[in-house]
Amino acid sequence: MDMIEVRGAPNYYVCESGVLTHLEALLQKHGFKNVFVICGERSWKAAEPYFPKNGKLTYSFFRYNRECSLAEIERLSSLSVHFDVIIGIGGGKVLDLAKAVANQTHLDVVLIPTLASTCAAWTPLSVIYDENGTFIRYDIFPKSTLMVLVDTRILLHSPVAYLRAGIADTLAKWYEADCIIRQVNNPPLSVKIAHQTAYLCKTELLEHGRAAVNDLAEKRDTLSFRKVIETIIMAGGMVGGFGDQYGRIAAAHSVHNGLTKVPETHHLLHGEKVAYGILVQLALEKNWDEIHYLLPFYRDLKLPYTLKQLGLDATEKEKLTYIAEEIVQPHESIHLMNIPVDSEKIVQAFYQLEKLEV
Repeated sequence: MDMIEVRGAPNYYVCESGVLTHLEALLQKHGFKNVFVICGERSWKAAEPYFPKNGKLTYSFFRYNRECSLAEIERLSSLSVHFDVIIGIGGGKVLDLAKAVANQTHLDVVLIPTLASTCAAWTPLSVIYDENGTFIRYDIFPKSTLMVLVDTRILLHSPVAYLRAGIADTLAKWYEADCIIRQVNNPPLSVKIAHQTAYLCKTELLEHGRAAVNDLAEKRDTLSFRKVIETIIMAGGMVGGFGDQYGRIAAAHSVHNGLTKVPETHHLLHGEKVAYGILVQLALEKNWDEIHYLLPFYRDLKLPYTLKQLGLDATEKEKLTYIAEEIVQPHESIHLMNIPVDSEKIVQAFYQLEKLEV
């Protein structure tokens, strides 16, 4: 098997209410004085009440242009050359952008998630899109994040839709890692850790996901809420961190990537498209028992399981075929499943899922 490169964790991680009150002390331990902050309008509005006031460090704020694109990485990298450290405040795209800029400028990066929608805060990689939001590629970096600071006060005011999407994206960790790792004879310990952590993602989310969504809607910092946000950010990130290529992505994310190619799905969050991708992957594996097991959870969390819920029309076979052709491009991770797959089988899976009882 290929060499496994383990990047299991950031250098420092805390998930606690009020952790941002320690931000300046944590930065000063590393000798930082001049801080380059990347954020969005909404993410800064979410974090500002908890950010240090009248501190000893100098913070310069830069808004991102809504995409983690090559042009945006270049723009912000050129602006950050005279700073000591980068802070990224926001959801997955802002955090991915901050990591990419830090990699390009050889600076350390501190990440403060304002959403629990992906494991972007944990993983040393960035998903790159074009200016229109179409997926291009993943970039994996040689250096892990210096600090991840999860302040539950911020996440308690995040939109419920993003938590639902994060649950779906992290649920995929099990299905995607499992279909790859079970092909490996005598996997090394790091891959076994990834496999068991992926299973932990599934069990924790199915047990606590419904309660966490309800708790967030009512702004309650409960055990279920914390279990779910840490499963999304920490456990989700550990799967790829320990499993490397055996714990990252398979068919569910290829389906996501194909769906991004049509504008009808651009209103959906990343995790919502991945949620549908899980079902397509299971349909390709003919694992209908697991699909039926998941459907009540999907309904309760309002995750998409039909083409109509994705904004697509089942009668437009030409468009579905185009999406399917994108899903099975030679570079796509769906081929890691090690089963024969082509665009016709993808379209067939779409239509099989349409026949499920609603």
